[in-house]
Order: sequence, then structure tokens, then C-alpha cells
Amino acid sequence: MLVSPVTRIVRGPVSRIFARSMFTAKRHDPSSPNWFNVSLAFGTSFALWALLFKQHGDDVAEYKRRNGLE
Repeated sequence: MLVSPVTRIVRGPVSRIFARSMFTAKRHDPSSPNWFNVSLAFGTSFALWALLFKQHGDDVAEYKRRNGLE
């Protein structure tokens, strides 16, 4: 398969950026979690659930107002 020089120029640096090196890759240590990422995940989840409950309350109030139930 022949690859054009332009393709090699474009693909060369990109493939090296996404390639994993055996010197920089390391195993995950479960005894010391990354607390910033853990708190970010739980905080995002909490914020989304709070937004969901708020939106549900607004939707129920709008439904009751439109149908004369309030």
C-alpha cells in the first residue's frame, strides 16, 4: 500500500500523540483513588439529579396550572 507524503506528514505526529509509551503508562493503584475526579463525578451526578427534580417540580406545577387543578 502506497501512502502519500502528505498523509505521512499529517498522520505521523497524530499517531505518536495517541500512542502509549511503556515508560509513561502505569497501573492504576486502587488503594489511592484520585479524590478530585471522584468528587467531580459525584458532584456532577448530584447536580444533574437536583436539576432533574427541580425540572419535574416545575413541570408538575405547569401541568396543574394548565389543567385548572390548582
